Amino acid sequence: MSTTSWWSRTDSRLLEAALGLAVVLVGVFGVLLPALGVVGLGDGRVNTVEVEPGTAARIPEKVSAAATGHGMTLTGTRQAELVLADPGPGQRLLLALPEVVGSLLLLLVLVLLFKVARPLSGGDIFVPANARRLSAIGLTVLVQAVLTPVLPALTTEMLVHGSPMAEQIPFSVTFTGEHVLLAFLVLALGEVFRRGTTLRADTEGLV
Repeated sequence: MSTTSWWSRTDSRLLEAALGLAVVLVGVFGVLLPALGVVGLGDGRVNTVEVEPGTAARIPEKVSAAATGHGMTLTGTRQAELVLADPGPGQRLLLALPEVVGSLLLLLVLVLLFKVARPLSGGDIFVPANARRLSAIGLTVLVQAVLTPVLPALTTEMLVHGSPMAEQIPFSVTFTGEHVLLAFLVLALGEVFRRGTTLRADTEGLV
């Protein structure tokens, strides 16, 4: 019976290149550019955040401009945009923080996936280190599932606190189960890897 694997060294190199490119793109567009915007060196995009206006602010055609002296404008329908005319450094930080944190967590997942894929070039992915890496990926995805809805709500609440917008934009957090399910699936896969590598080590010790 042939033991030749369908996965070649070229496949491993292509996968590593794709993951490396993803790391670069997320680092540049998800972390570097928003960080430059926070310190005032970006392209001026760090002045807008998507919000869900309260029921009283939802009119059929368009949410009218509701800012009066705080440099804020609320426009849109069900999913509105809060635009700050001239945000200060602290406000820019609050605007960029959810995207930066989400991108950093995604970077961590991509780096761990890159390390998981590395042993493939040697023909064996079932190594003890990969079990730990998969568990770390699962925990990171679980943290991301919590922070993704909570952090934007918290930063928006801090942005509008004490302004006329506070009544228009209520604090609201909506959780979804997709990322939580994915996290537990990855954690389960990590446990399978751990038990598999332990069983193989025990078996090899008996030979």
